[in-house]
Amino acid sequence: MLDNASLLIGIAFSSASLLVALLIGWMNARQQSYLAYGAAGMGLVVFALLIMGLRDGRYDLISQFVPFSALLAGFALVFAGVRRFRDAQSSLLPPLLFGGTAITLTAMPLIAGYSGIGTLMLNACSAVLMFFSGREYWRGRQDAPIPMVANAMLYTLVALSFLACAIVLAADGQWVLDRPPANWAEDANSILSLVGLTGIGAITLTLHHARAARRHREEANTDSLTGVLNRRALFSRFRETDIVAGLAVLMFDLDHFKQINDRLGHAKGDQVLSDFAIVLRTELRANDIIARIGGEEFCVILPGLNRDAARQAAERVRLAFAALRIGIGDSGEIATVSAGLATGGVDETFSSVLRRADDALYKAKSSGRNQVHLAALRLVA
Repeated sequence: MLDNASLLIGIAFSSASLLVALLIGWMNARQQSYLAYGAAGMGLVVFALLIMGLRDGRYDLISQFVPFSALLAGFALVFAGVRRFRDAQSSLLPPLLFGGTAITLTAMPLIAGYSGIGTLMLNACSAVLMFFSGREYWRGRQDAPIPMVANAMLYTLVALSFLACAIVLAADGQWVLDRPPANWAEDANSILSLVGLTGIGAITLTLHHARAARRHREEANTDSLTGVLNRRALFSRFRETDIVAGLAVLMFDLDHFKQINDRLGHAKGDQVLSDFAIVLRTELRANDIIARIGGEEFCVILPGLNRDAARQAAERVRLAFAALRIGIGDSGEIATVSAGLATGGVDETFSSVLRRADDALYKAKSSGRNQVHLAALRLVA
């Protein structure tokens, strides 16, 4: 068996590897703040472990206070990073407050000469921080169940090993120590920390790369201006040759959009497009598929709606957009939208339904705009 100092040095090197990996990840994705907090936290952990592993049996105030404070601050930053990983908008205040409180609770008995109580508080507070970090992964397990639960379990095991160290010190009544504690709990803590940090690091980086890949796919399939699907994503979901009998397809086109750009500028035109996308998301169902397929033209797929219900949905969108009363110019005109609706006939392909909906849209535009036109029912292929 390795001595405890050697295990601490091993944990430090394992943590340093994780630190480097997190830094590389953050340099390639600066907007992912959880990587920065995780790297900063691991940096403090490495610093603390190196001091503890190289102190050569010394256990005076400096060799206790400095690494203990660095370790707790590092765990608090790791906790902050885990919170930001689960929710990018989460507040940093709870982990920072708890980290400051933990350092204070640990430092006070150390300064008073009760090194055993200070060591006990270090282990107890570390256990709580590890437990809370694991809890964040558990709360976010819907995102990726297996790796998130695995990380939650690893954090919990490390938390229990810290708790065991605190319990053994309390049970032995070791309120003052003149050397680092040496017992089965310390050995178990060192081994579980080494294994746990290695596993947590590997799983965290896997989750990061999986999330990055998913984000890139979403960006590739999303219209950057409006946030709805783009043409590519629509035709990935519905191939031109897919048979879509009964499927309701809506085509929308903003009326006089060229005038909006010419009179008010392209920035205003972009805002109108964004406003219309918001209307679509507001007035339609969550499972309806919305795509911007070019310029001011949008396509909406309404699964499970019959012809009459689809027409009512189109009318809601038309009226809601007109109700915004977006002025086009000095003449008092407002921005409106026209729509064409078609439902898939027997053995009809998606490209055929889309073409008929587009033809219906053209008739709505040519008949005065600001209306919904229905394509004729197609009963045979």
